[in-house]
Amino acid sequence: MTSPDSAVDFHLTRVFDAPRDLVFKTMTETGHLQKWWGPQGCTIKVIRHEARAGGVFHYCMSFGPGVEMYGRFDYREISAPERLVFVNGFADAEGKRISYAMSPTWPLEVLNTVTLTEDAGQTTLTLVSTPINAGEIGIETFKSGHASMQQGFGGMYDVYAQYLATVRAAQS
Repeated sequence: MTSPDSAVDFHLTRVFDAPRDLVFKTMTETGHLQKWWGPQGCTIKVIRHEARAGGVFHYCMSFGPGVEMYGRFDYREISAPERLVFVNGFADAEGKRISYAMSPTWPLEVLNTVTLTEDAGQTTLTLVSTPINAGEIGIETFKSGHASMQQGFGGMYDVYAQYLATVRAAQS
């Protein structure tokens, strides 16, 4: 079940000091994703990445020795350079979707739509996330997690902005 209640959706908007083509590239190429994706303080190991509709991004987040979590995207749409649509969730080492151990009622699948628009050399990212195939408890858990998601995505996109600045500097 996907809720038609827009209060369920998580929204985030960020502006990056880079052209849209570069933002899109650094959000879809493996070599770039492994340098910024994930919560602050973790490193990413890419297990599998196929940036195309129907492709998968399976990765391991390491937070120190013996502390690992896996995630998975299933790309639904990649329309360069303006749109990415993917379903993400937690996974095991083989890429099978699993419950999030720290919040077992968290939805197994979350549909994410990323839209990129450019104005005067800056790119605005708009992210909308909504749980799919979730029951009432999963939807309520997702809604109650909005503040945490704001913090988590905010921190990740802070890291991304710093990474993007280094990519831009290297191109100059």
